[in-house]
Amino acid sequence: MSLQDIKHIVLVLSGKGGVGKSSVTTQLALSLSLKGHSVGVLDVDLTGPSIPRFFGIESAKVRQAPGGWLPVQVHEGREAIGQTNGHVNGKDEDKQKDNGLGALYCMSLGFLLANRGDAVVWRGPKKTAMVRQFLSDVQWGALDYLLIDTPPGTSDEHISLVETLLKSATPEQLAGAVIVTTPQAISVSDVKKEINFCRKTSVHILGVIENMAGFVCPNCAECTDVFSKGGGQAMSTEFEVPFLGSLPIDPMFIRLIEEGKRPSYPEGTVIDGQDLHKSGEPNGSGDEGLLVEKYEQCSLCPIFSTMVDQLVNSIGTTR
Repeated sequence: MSLQDIKHIVLVLSGKGGVGKSSVTTQLALSLSLKGHSVGVLDVDLTGPSIPRFFGIESAKVRQAPGGWLPVQVHEGREAIGQTNGHVNGKDEDKQKDNGLGALYCMSLGFLLANRGDAVVWRGPKKTAMVRQFLSDVQWGALDYLLIDTPPGTSDEHISLVETLLKSATPEQLAGAVIVTTPQAISVSDVKKEINFCRKTSVHILGVIENMAGFVCPNCAECTDVFSKGGGQAMSTEFEVPFLGSLPIDPMFIRLIEEGKRPSYPEGTVIDGQDLHKSGEPNGSGDEGLLVEKYEQCSLCPIFSTMVDQLVNSIGTTR
């Protein structure tokens, strides 16, 4: 079974399309990797697979292996620098801030399509079979976390996914679900159905993330609540589930994904108390380097770092 060496499986769900599940999945994966965890991302949005685009690996192809497929590697792992037997530079009191970098892998139907623009016109049974094949045939190896990016709603893919996981994974492996919403009432009303879906299928809810709560202007220091704010937190309170936090829209993250450019911010840009003006001037200028390294200069990185800490603590087991 391909899931046997995976410690924790986390679903990323939403009852509505366009709320940013793939963006959230990508950033959760990058943030977990930055903390030294090995991570896999499985994209089961079969009709709109966008994970390859987010990680900049659209041209990659999966390879066959005995018994299944090998996922595409986004980047290799590396050990923490300067750590020796729990001591840093010979001083017990110093804490090692470099957690190393966990390896990151992806699997998506997008890698299997002949052309990027090909439409996937499948009926329910074929979608169900594909989801089950992804869960049984992808040779992930040993992973700390497997994040599963899902399509919107509670359709065939979701039912097949949860049924297969409940049969194939142990209760300790299936950590639960992260629910993504935007602040608007129309989005929240749809996402509430996803929470009810989780409860009916016995999937533990790890928390709610409110996406698109504000817009970080690329030309000034303003962060404006374009779509209002607080709907996700109110929903969390109503359903008594953890609230992981709110995320603004950051054009610098979009530019990073679309163009591969390192984020940079004007003087005075402060997000969550952090001055981001110098974030675009890392050690060594230019836009070279791994996606995960450039992501460290993004305004969303420290926000996701806090969310990931909450998730890891909620799951109850660290690396």
